[in-house]
Amino acid sequence: MNDARNTPAEGILGRIVIAWALVGCGLLAVVVAVNVWAVIGPLVGLPFAGDFELTEMGVAVAVFTFLPYCQLTGQNVSADIFTARAGRRVVAVLSAGGSLLALGFGAVLLWRMWAGLLDQKAYSYATTILQVPVWWAFVPILISLFMLMLAAIATLTHDLSEAR
Repeated sequence: MNDARNTPAEGILGRIVIAWALVGCGLLAVVVAVNVWAVIGPLVGLPFAGDFELTEMGVAVAVFTFLPYCQLTGQNVSADIFTARAGRRVVAVLSAGGSLLALGFGAVLLWRMWAGLLDQKAYSYATTILQVPVWWAFVPILISLFMLMLAAIATLTHDLSEAR
């Protein structure tokens, strides 16, 4: 956690966000297992077709599951060298600006990913080998973006109270 502030990760939103990030960890573990199977399987006569399709979708979903956690716990990339000598209030104002940017980023991505989901579904796009509907990956991504927005609102509220 960022030492400059006590983040709002202790409440119910924090528990949900942590659980969601753990789902992303589990998904990455499955992706690794699929890739190990794809490499070892052919050696023992059990090939796995479409591993790259599942890897592509799985990693994309997993990355999005970590966004709310990083926002809520203050673990996003920051340049602390610029704020090392700044007061607590300045850091809080800058953090509030970052939270506001995260909220805007989440809202725009949620809007555009929703449009993407509708297009993927309307045109029945599916992966080439396994024929998995591509829009399935959009559902957990949209959930992640909504949770990112909630996390950004929580951190913005916290940062503004710290700035006062």
